[in-house]
Amino acid sequence: MELRRGEHIISARVVWREGSRAGLQSEQRVPVEEIMSLSGSQALQLVASEGALIERRKQPRAASFNSRLLGRALEFAAVIAIALVLAAGIWSTAEQAFARPLKQASAALGA
Repeated sequence: MELRRGEHIISARVVWREGSRAGLQSEQRVPVEEIMSLSGSQALQLVASEGALIERRKQPRAASFNSRLLGRALEFAAVIAIALVLAAGIWSTAEQAFARPLKQASAALGA
């Protein structure tokens, strides 16, 4: 789970849940005073969203999406290159296999 408040991003996992309350565990220290001061007179309320996703990252997901597309394109190119090498090897083997009998037939016909 990710909690965002102002410039603070806290990554945590749910360790217990009771009704609408939950206990979270984070590996980093949580700056409670700084987070509480951001809200001024309002109490800090963490409420689950209604399903609307809002992108609040400094760098949007598009950067990771582009790298995923690049990785897929490189993988596709590698598969095509391997297929071409295998096709060339099969062609060369078939050509050598048919060349010997054709030479023998040409020699027998006197050509």
